[in-house]
Amino acid sequence: LGGYVNAFTTEDHTCYYAKAGVAHLGTVCDVLTDMYMNSTLQPVEIERERDVIREEILSYRDQPAQHASELLTETMWPKHPLGRPLTGTLETIARFKRPQLAEFIRQNYNGRTTIFTVAGPVVHEQVVALVEPVLSKLPAGRKPRFSRARMQEDASQVALFTQDTEQMHLAMGFHAFGRMDDRRFALKLLSVMLGENMSSRLFQKLRERHGYCYSVQTNMVTLADTGAIQICAGLDASKLQKAVRMIMKELESICSRKPTADELKKAQDYTVGQTFMGLESTTNQMMWMGESLIGYDKILDPAEIESRIAAVTRDDIQQVACHCLKRGRLGVAVVGPVKDGDAVKGWLQ
Repeated sequence: LGGYVNAFTTEDHTCYYAKAGVAHLGTVCDVLTDMYMNSTLQPVEIERERDVIREEILSYRDQPAQHASELLTETMWPKHPLGRPLTGTLETIARFKRPQLAEFIRQNYNGRTTIFTVAGPVVHEQVVALVEPVLSKLPAGRKPRFSRARMQEDASQVALFTQDTEQMHLAMGFHAFGRMDDRRFALKLLSVMLGENMSSRLFQKLRERHGYCYSVQTNMVTLADTGAIQICAGLDASKLQKAVRMIMKELESICSRKPTADELKKAQDYTVGQTFMGLESTTNQMMWMGESLIGYDKILDPAEIESRIAAVTRDDIQQVACHCLKRGRLGVAVVGPVKDGDAVKGWLQ
């Protein structure tokens, strides 16, 4: 068909998707729904996939940046499902048997949890006619419950993984709020200002002005009842202390002095521009619809998001920064040639 089929898993959903020419819509719908509803879970296929996932887990050990990111989530949400790696561990992957997989499908793949989205030159009624006869066979089911994440402000949590690497990999995260909190729009703009592009504060100071690192970026995580703003950097081991202190100083700065009107406008323009350019892709349109329905029970209107971003004020940014960027909400993970966790904690003071 000249297309492709793939899948991925996040903290709160799994997505099976395909992309092909519109002439093959019927075939694509048939293949996806058949995979979703009629997987035979052949033992030989399970063993083959077990080996694939095992190699994936091991490959992350060779990617210190990825390893630092996983170590950070474990540090921020200890003893909670959010703190576990999405791939599982070598031990859990080795234990899974066919009955467990079949039971997981039985409990979670049902009418209440299933969303089917299509983007492209198609007609809604045409898509419904193709998939309703198949998906209507799903049991009604119920939405799965989840363990709520709880956060207590305490001393900064630091995790180290000593590894002989050329670069030190630093990941920092501050607990924030969930996707239903209206402050998420200000949090997004705060993330943009700090490190989502080359004109951001951390990129300009750490890389351009001082040459402490090759890469530094920020991102935000928003889930049902919790979230985070994260900072990741790859840098020379000898510059870790200076970089950590400079990051903390910049975070204190945005709490003590609200951003300028020009900085806010640039962040708003960047965020809106990235959103609308991203939505030129049918793949991103499909994801937008699906994730909107999962998170908000409706398809979010991009124009409404634009207006919410435009409504954020300088005071909003400062208030969110002061709320989230506290040391008691901070988790830190470092992967590389470092051994003294107490020293890292001292740099955070």
